[in-house]
Amino acid sequence: MNKRRTRPNWFRIILLSLLVLAAAYVNRFVVAEIQPLGVPSPTPTIAPETLLAEAEELFKQGKLLPAIDVYQQAVVTQPDNPAAHIALARTQAFAGKYKEAQTSAEDALLLNPSNSMAHAVRAWALNFQEEYLEAESSIKRALELDPNNALAHAYYVEILVDSYYSGLGDFDGLEKAAEESKVAQALAPDLLETHRARGYILEATGNYEEAIGEYQAAIAINPNIADLYLAKGRNYRTLGSYVEAVDAFTRADALNPQDPNPDLLLSRTYATVGEYGKALQFAESAVTNNPADTNLRGNYGVMLYRNAYWPEAVQELSYVVKGGLSTDGNEMEVINLTPDSPRIAEYYFTYALALARLDQCGEALQIAQLIISRIPADELAVDNANEVTNRCQQNLNAPLSTPTVESTPEAEATPTP
Repeated sequence: MNKRRTRPNWFRIILLSLLVLAAAYVNRFVVAEIQPLGVPSPTPTIAPETLLAEAEELFKQGKLLPAIDVYQQAVVTQPDNPAAHIALARTQAFAGKYKEAQTSAEDALLLNPSNSMAHAVRAWALNFQEEYLEAESSIKRALELDPNNALAHAYYVEILVDSYYSGLGDFDGLEKAAEESKVAQALAPDLLETHRARGYILEATGNYEEAIGEYQAAIAINPNIADLYLAKGRNYRTLGSYVEAVDAFTRADALNPQDPNPDLLLSRTYATVGEYGKALQFAESAVTNNPADTNLRGNYGVMLYRNAYWPEAVQELSYVVKGGLSTDGNEMEVINLTPDSPRIAEYYFTYALALARLDQCGEALQIAQLIISRIPADELAVDNANEVTNRCQQNLNAPLSTPTVESTPEAEATPTP
């Protein structure tokens, strides 16, 4: 009646135990090291100091956009370092990204509200955005925190000069700017921004040759900043040294081809010496770089008119006078005719002349009367408005005639710096 007991199979027991131990080892040590499909393998983290050094080197090479990218990486790896935010803001300002520069400087201020450099770079960015009162308030705060901040003194020069240009400041502001430029030089004679600021006040006060020397000194420190060549070219152009001006603007264009300003200045310079074909080429390039800028459209229209493309000139100049949606889908803002802007006056009287040449005298005469009534002291604009009246009278006397492409008898607007 008793069931016979079977003897245990020790070989099977030992084998199963080994398999269990092997499975546990694989699950804990081998599978854990295998990356799942589709998950990228980890990359070594670059030290923030290395990123900052790389970005500074790119800045020295004039590679501003790549420098900005690397500075942003440094900010991500070390977000609590105000110096990284400030370096990023400074580079963004040089690259023309003024709103982004303001944001980066304000990020630094969130970390340290008493950082003088953060206030200074914020003020510089605000100045570029024509927020002169707020910029001056911010730069004064920077100097309260650190009276020996050479960059703050240099930025203050530009704020004072631009405020004067805008009509908010008076001539005393230029005197103050001259003093600030000397303080900046005393504190940091080898700083790029120090030379730039000194050149800026010299340019504003009509000392163009000395200004060129200061801009050249800044270029010697960093030969890859487009804005410095623009400044040097402006002064050469004012002195009538057009070959040197073209060289400087061309260099600026090569360093920053997305910026429309070198193209605009090249266009105006070539027009000044009568090379209207080249002037038209660069005017078109400027519009391509920033098709939403009404001022660039106005310049393009003037150059189209100089090359006898009158219907096209009317189209472009109409955006200045009437605004509206452009053919390429940009909403254009009207630029009002004011006594203090001979360039805008040129856009208006060229528009009227183009309309008159196309025998659209109803609107042409309205623009001519607007010019005479609103800016009677602008002799050049009034002379061209009278030419519009004369041409429309000729059209009235010869109604069957068609527009011809003879050379334009109108006087050319005097170039301004």
